[in-house]
Amino acid sequence: MTALVILPGLDGTTTLHAQFIAALDAPVAPVTVLRYPPDQLLDHAALERLVREALPGNTPFVLLGESFSGPIALSIAADPPANLLGLVLSTTFARAPIPFLSRFAALARIAPVRVVPLSLLSWMLLGRWRNRSLDAALTQALRTVTPAVLRYRAAAAMRVDVSRRMAGITLPVLYLRARGDRLITAAAGEHISAVMTHATLVELDGPHLLLQACPVAAANAVNAFVAQLPLAALQPAPAVCSDLGQERT
Repeated sequence: MTALVILPGLDGTTTLHAQFIAALDAPVAPVTVLRYPPDQLLDHAALERLVREALPGNTPFVLLGESFSGPIALSIAADPPANLLGLVLSTTFARAPIPFLSRFAALARIAPVRVVPLSLLSWMLLGRWRNRSLDAALTQALRTVTPAVLRYRAAAAMRVDVSRRMAGITLPVLYLRARGDRLITAAAGEHISAVMTHATLVELDGPHLLLQACPVAAANAVNAFVAQLPLAALQPAPAVCSDLGQERT
């Protein structure tokens, strides 16, 4: 059995991955989605410490870092627990995805996140894959997190750079890049591939929220990646969501 631990995007919630989890094959089990504290101002380093405490103790697992959480997943893979078998990165980055915006990171802390129109968010995150169900799920996820936390995480993403740590990763790596990503440019994936030359880059038709809008295609890529890792088993187990070890359902 090879477990999968998912580190979510900027919202940090566990509400957006059900269809992706359902499309995973039996060897990928159990699946845990970690939920970040919705009301605490924690940067990538602080969240990494919480994540490490919640990782499986003995079960072989693969770590998936989505969008905002990519730098966290990369940092963990650079100093991995013994039972970490591989790393999956989805529409993410090792350093600020739009470098020139890093000088404006402080301004993110006063951004009026609650008044950004849903139509603009959907255009950026979902593009032509937008539908009512995804809009509703996105709205619900963002409403569970305080505006201050969303702003703080956005500012953190504008400053982060784990490139040096990434250079030491020897684990198998899969990078999922979305052709329709309007938030993370292709250069982010190319930077990761240039530093980790052993990483496998898979490009899929989809938007920034790739796991949500194209769950089957994304799951198929993860299924194939996990299948070639050691200890991939054939027995299914239930998916769970976790508030970083505090609550499981």
